Amino acid sequence: MASSSSDCSQLFEEVQNKLDSTMPWIGLYVAAATALCTLAMAADAFIGLRSKRYWLPSKCFSLNAFSLTILAVTMKLPVDLTSTDISSMDQYARISSLLFMSTCMNNFIISLGSMENNEIVLNIAALGVLVITITVNICIHIVQMHPFTSGVFYMLLPQIASLVIMLFFLVMSCCMSLMLPTARRYLELKYNEMHKLVSNRQLDGSTDEVGMLVKRYWVMAVTSDPQFVLARSAISSISALLCILITLLSIQVKLLTSLQLSNSTVIYYCVHNTSSYSWSIEWILKIQFLGVFVASIAPISRCFTALTIKVAQTEQKSFRDELKVDKYWTSKLVEWRDTSLPFQVPNRLCKKLFCDLLRFVLNFCIVFQILFVLAGKLLLFLFAIYGRGFYSVFCKNSIVGGSQGSRDGAQLDFSQYALLIEGEPKFPGYIIKNICNEADRLIKKGEENQSTNLIRLLKASSNFNGVGLFDSNRVPSLHSQEPPNCWSLPIVTLTTITVALTNIADDKANQLLTSVREGLSIVKIIEGTLDGNGELESIRKAADVVWVGVEVYRKWDYKDLDSTSFRGATHRETLKNLSIVAEKIVTEFMAQTRDVLMQSPLNWPVRVIAANSMYRIAKTILLWMTNGEHQSDDELLEGISITISDIIAACLTNLVQVITLKCHIHDIRERHESVRRALVLFGESKEIIEILRQREVPRFDVVKVATIDDWRASMALDIESPPESSDDATIVG
Repeated sequence: MASSSSDCSQLFEEVQNKLDSTMPWIGLYVAAATALCTLAMAADAFIGLRSKRYWLPSKCFSLNAFSLTILAVTMKLPVDLTSTDISSMDQYARISSLLFMSTCMNNFIISLGSMENNEIVLNIAALGVLVITITVNICIHIVQMHPFTSGVFYMLLPQIASLVIMLFFLVMSCCMSLMLPTARRYLELKYNEMHKLVSNRQLDGSTDEVGMLVKRYWVMAVTSDPQFVLARSAISSISALLCILITLLSIQVKLLTSLQLSNSTVIYYCVHNTSSYSWSIEWILKIQFLGVFVASIAPISRCFTALTIKVAQTEQKSFRDELKVDKYWTSKLVEWRDTSLPFQVPNRLCKKLFCDLLRFVLNFCIVFQILFVLAGKLLLFLFAIYGRGFYSVFCKNSIVGGSQGSRDGAQLDFSQYALLIEGEPKFPGYIIKNICNEADRLIKKGEENQSTNLIRLLKASSNFNGVGLFDSNRVPSLHSQEPPNCWSLPIVTLTTITVALTNIADDKANQLLTSVREGLSIVKIIEGTLDGNGELESIRKAADVVWVGVEVYRKWDYKDLDSTSFRGATHRETLKNLSIVAEKIVTEFMAQTRDVLMQSPLNWPVRVIAANSMYRIAKTILLWMTNGEHQSDDELLEGISITISDIIAACLTNLVQVITLKCHIHDIRERHESVRRALVLFGESKEIIEILRQREVPRFDVVKVATIDDWRASMALDIESPPESSDDATIVG
């Protein structure tokens, strides 16, 4: 028996040693997860500081399932109850992990602003589960290991302090989430009022007017961003103060780990002063120490932003004013308190008890919320009083600009579009200036990417006649209902015909492909914006499929455009081959399908839609070609290029409308990004807008005619008559 017991013990010890040998690699995994969080927070700080948005919006590192999973990995040491290691390095690592967790929570609190209400509830609940799990495990570990560490108070106190700070950040997250719905609703009302004022302004279509319009919407979008609202709130002062405390604790832990513990300290331990994580524990400590410093950048920078706004109004505000808490902080709790129970209670006495209990809890929460906000406001007020001397020296112009308005008329004009919630002071001049400078930078970024080849193509024609000439009603239909056209489908079909008719190595053909590529990038934006309901989605998909085949593979319907089945001896034969193949695809589909849904052209497969377009356009070109006469490659390419130019130009007349639509997005979460894309698009299309302004636009209202079919109907051209001899008005000679 003794021998058997000894063998079992030896076997258990061998297995335990094998398991322990993997611990350094697990520690390395924890260090890698910590590094990933640190890099994400560093990216947010870099992006924000680079764009001079010193409130550092949370994009790369926000509260979501992925970040919580990564944080759970970084918390491997604090939640591990199976480990009996009580070495100094393990204790330091537990403290360091808790400090890192706290700074991460502090860092992504403002990401709540980019979430829907139900997302906020779920993410806060998930965060609460993680924090409570860590707290319970830490408490159990402290109690159970107390006999071994009873004398090491310098280990226990930082651990308990870190735990309290982490719980406080959880409470702070809940408090911030409670004010968001009301603040967001208030901002929406303010935005809608300002939108009416901006949209009522008459635009002459010039780039200067459009640029001013987009900048106004940009100021509205940035200042109404819920993340910015949270960052500039009074709570940022508490975040910054706690962040400084966490940094000091982290420095203390770093100093203790760097110093060799004296022999007198080791007597408190019953095991050797080493960790089962071996060499990886040092990597964990180093990366978490760096992570705490990186995570401290955002809360301190946000407090700096809130402080500069507060400094501008300290002369007009008294201490008594700071004792007022705006209603949006507590309105949600008051609403819950004053509504009926969310469940039915048949007994009147029980119902009264439930109501009283609920009101007591919610009243307590309201009082706590008020005290919490008051603490933040008073702390920020004190910071502002003591910091005003500094700002009067280094930021005098900013303060004057914020309190009295900018001396620059344009700057003053943009400051009136800043959206503020109830009780907020006006922004200092430098904040509005930075917002406008960011808009200028985005416009300049777009200008650097202007489509030079597309501009050259647009200058090749001076009217929009090609819109009415590319498809003739003399071409017999293959179905009782013709599929509607989108802007991009005839463009890619005409480009496909060009590739089939000319030599692929031809410089002019390649130049046309490049120009069409640049044009389609803008055309697709216009189509996607104007076709908000997705009615033409299948038509646009057909255009995308055709374009990928032509641009990348020089193929149409999986057939080589340079093959003999497409390229005939003459241009007429090539066009006939294209129309025959396309007609065959459509007729075979119509003969084989029995599905009632397929009676609608919008439900056709993209291959059939593309083939129908090819059939009609190839047939249209054949109609205008005189019998016995064949155009050269250059003449035909020039005619098709002019037609493509006319269609693209007609589509691009919607640019100002699309830019305006992108500026006004109802969803407050997507508004900022949408206006940013509008600024870049405006920069890319400034010269295009000027070119189209110089062109004679049809007398119908192009704002109300957004699709190519509407254009064709409104132009009322007699597409049956022969085209004029002018090169600008013909497809072929």
